[in-house]
Amino acid sequence: MVKGHSAAGSSIPESSLEKRFETFYMPFREFINDQKTSNALLLLATIAAIILANSPWQARYFEINNMISGIYIGNWSLAMTNQAWINEGLMAMFFYIIGLEVKRELLIGELTSFKKNLTILAAAIGGMIVPALIYHGFNVNLATEHGWGIPMATDTAFAIGVLTLLGRRVPASAITFLMTLAIFDDLGAVLVIAIFYTDGLNLVSLYYALITFLLMVIMNHLGIRQVLSYLLGGVMLWIFIHDSGVHASVSGVLAALTVPAKPKHNVHWFTKKILHLIDKFKKAIRHSKKLNNKEAIAVEQDIIKDIERVAETSTTPLQRWEKTVRRPIALLVLPLFALSNAGITIQLESFTGWFNHASFRGIFLGLILGKCIGISLFTWIVIRSGLGQLPSQMSMQHVYGLGMLGGMGFTMSIFIASIGFHELTSALSLAKTAILLSSLSAGIVGYFWLFWIAKGHPLENSQRASHE
Repeated sequence: MVKGHSAAGSSIPESSLEKRFETFYMPFREFINDQKTSNALLLLATIAAIILANSPWQARYFEINNMISGIYIGNWSLAMTNQAWINEGLMAMFFYIIGLEVKRELLIGELTSFKKNLTILAAAIGGMIVPALIYHGFNVNLATEHGWGIPMATDTAFAIGVLTLLGRRVPASAITFLMTLAIFDDLGAVLVIAIFYTDGLNLVSLYYALITFLLMVIMNHLGIRQVLSYLLGGVMLWIFIHDSGVHASVSGVLAALTVPAKPKHNVHWFTKKILHLIDKFKKAIRHSKKLNNKEAIAVEQDIIKDIERVAETSTTPLQRWEKTVRRPIALLVLPLFALSNAGITIQLESFTGWFNHASFRGIFLGLILGKCIGISLFTWIVIRSGLGQLPSQMSMQHVYGLGMLGGMGFTMSIFIASIGFHELTSALSLAKTAILLSSLSAGIVGYFWLFWIAKGHPLENSQRASHE
């Protein structure tokens, strides 16, 4: 029987209901925490959107997407379609996570050494430039020319998800390589959206956005760490950037960059406080016999709460807030985005005609070929020049496979397409079709490429690669 300990040290048996709840809850919690869960939800939401867009509920699906909703306060209002609220509102939270990841990696992670990551940076740049050039080559002087940013993106979650399916068949450094590349890729996507996918600027709103951002930076330097302060600042920043004409998702990255990355107290203060509280806790246990059970529990719980507060003030808001928002974004925001944006009407009779459209060819070949060629070519150039090197246990064969997985544009590509083609309905639908087909193809080809080169004895292959 599982035992629990009371304040006085005696054992309290768990009830049958508690044990049954624990039996149910633990696997559920592990399931929710698993990265594969968020990928599965994203995939299910995509399938659901395609089914709805090609079912008797098609009209209702698009009607809900295009329904206007908003906030009205006096003469001021902010109204958009439901789809726009998801793309500009909720997706700003997704970009907030990207910003937090970038800041963390720049300070203590994989991006601390520019020279160390020169090879991956070059791979990311190549993976953006070559697909854009391929797309532009097919669409120059056409109405769809503006969509060159679509094949530049990589869906980090799906690409990493496919890589993890290979397990020990690929070295751990390959996952680090792809994750770091994806961070550079996301940064590039943010810059592309901010600079090239902005139609007309409201300089007054942009000025207010700048002031808000600077105030949030000042709050950081003053040591202000209250969540509410940064939440209000982030909302105001989103409103001003939305009104300025710059896509509102950029506000998520800017808000994340202002989050404090230093703990309130250092490790010496933490050690001193924790040791004091542990000593206090031991004394409370020794004296618990003089108290009744409820009083003893209350005393010990107060000390435990003090320990939690000490631990919290000794960790960074950057670390805590990223952990807090990551799960709801993965389990709610991204599936909602897919459900709203992946709905394309499929007409099988026009299947052969898809490749007759320049935008379809540009996106499909940009993601399938452009990503692989760009990532592999730029990596090879940097290595041959002597400026960079591959991580341990990796060979160029792995880079080719990672380049193929980089062609899984999905979320980010659909996001950029929804901005670039928001006034071209047919082009947007065709772009989504190309993104879905190319992402699926890139994932399958990348998986089997890496499976093929790593088959046999995974660890031996990884060790051989490190000596190449």
